[in-house]
Amino acid sequence: MSAKRYVVRGRVQGVNFRATAAQYALRLGLRGRIWNREDGAVEAEAVGPDDALARFEAWLHRGPSYATVESVEAEALAGEPRHSGFAID
Repeated sequence: MSAKRYVVRGRVQGVNFRATAAQYALRLGLRGRIWNREDGAVEAEAVGPDDALARFEAWLHRGPSYATVESVEAEALAGEPRHSGFAID
């Protein structure tokens, strides 16, 4: 199990990004949360197997059809954040 934090920039708010990402994360068996940032980005924390995290990160680079992703920053998190399910904040 690994944990990562992602910051997704571009046209990612108001395009169903968080809900679609949370649904995909749950299908991959990930736990975590995702939220809008005041600077217009979306931030997420995800916990799960490395292969599922890699698939989630690849999806974040595309996003839902109405999104325009300009960049995705990813960083490993020390320890394992405690999440159940995948929350949309």
